[in-house]
Amino acid sequence: MIISRTPLRISFVGGGTDIRKYYEKETGGVLSTTIDKYLYVAVKQQLDFVDYKYRINWEKTEFKNEIDEIEHPIVREALKLLEIEFPIEITTFADVPAGTGLGSSSSFAVGLLHALYALKNEHITKNELAKVAAHIEIDILKRNIGKQDHYAAAFGDVNTITFNSDGSVSVEPVFYNPEIRNELESRLLMFYTNIKRNASQILKHQIDEIDNRFETLTKMKNLIPSMREIFTNSNNLNEFGRILHEGWMLKKSLTNEISNNNINDYYQLAMDAGALGGKLLGAGGGGFLLFYAEQINHNKIRTALSNLIEMKFRFDKPGTRITYYDQLIF
Repeated sequence: MIISRTPLRISFVGGGTDIRKYYEKETGGVLSTTIDKYLYVAVKQQLDFVDYKYRINWEKTEFKNEIDEIEHPIVREALKLLEIEFPIEITTFADVPAGTGLGSSSSFAVGLLHALYALKNEHITKNELAKVAAHIEIDILKRNIGKQDHYAAAFGDVNTITFNSDGSVSVEPVFYNPEIRNELESRLLMFYTNIKRNASQILKHQIDEIDNRFETLTKMKNLIPSMREIFTNSNNLNEFGRILHEGWMLKKSLTNEISNNNINDYYQLAMDAGALGGKLLGAGGGGFLLFYAEQINHNKIRTALSNLIEMKFRFDKPGTRITYYDQLIF
C-alpha cells in the first residue's frame, strides 16, 4: 500500500493569470502558499483473483473491470496515462470538502499520480508531477481551470509561480524571513462561507471575459513583487492586508460570478471589525474567506462573523509527499 499526503493551497495574488488564454499573450504569475490541510490518497495493488479489477472509494464506491467504465474522471485518466492494468484499490480522504476554493481537485490529481508512480517504483520530479496533473485536468478533461494549484500542491511552501507563453512553468521559492512568515501566519484568519461551487463553471465566465479584463488581470499580477518583498524584508506587515484588499477589489470586478451580496456583506463586516484586507479564495462564488488583521482585532472579527465556521491553519512546507510505503510484489 502507498499513501500520499498533498496540501491544499492559498493563492494570495495573481490568480487568473495562470489561465492559458492569458499567459499565451503575456507571462502570468501568482504568489501562493500551501497550508496544513491535506488530501490523502491510498493505493493498493490487489491479487489477480479479486471480483473487480478496479475499486475506487470516493464520495461513492465504484467496482469496475474496465478503466473506461470508471466514473471518477481524474482516476480514470490517470490509470490510462500510467497504463495501470493490474487490479488496484484507490481510496481518498480529505480534511476539507471539495468545491471550497482551496484547490482540492488539483491536489487530488497530484496526490493520486504521486501514489501511482510510487506504486510502479517510478521516480518523478515535483515539476513533472504538477505538469502531468495539469495535463490531465486541463488538456484531457478540458476543465476551465489554471495551472497554479497543481504546482502549489506539488512543491509546497511559499512560492512565486510563473506561467510562460510556451506553456512552461517555473517555481521560485520565496526566501522569507522566518519571523516575518510566522507573524504573517498568525495574523491571517479563514472562514467558511458554507457555499460550495464548481470552479470550472465560474472560471468559464472569467475566461470568456479575459480579453475585456486583460488589464485588470495584469494589475493583479503586478501586485506580486510588493507582496513578495513583505515576506523577505518588511517593517510594515500591514501592507500585506492592503495588497490583499486591492487584489480582491480587482478580482471581483472580473465577472459578476466571483462575488455576491452575502460574500460582500461578510467581507464588509470583517473590515468594519478591524480586518485590513482579505479575499475570497479560489475561483469565487463561495468557499473560504481569508482576512489579514492585527491579532488585537481577531476576536472582534470572529464575533462579527460568528455565523461562519473559522478554520485555523498553518503554512505547509514540504508539498506532496509519500507518508506510507509498503510495496509488495505479487
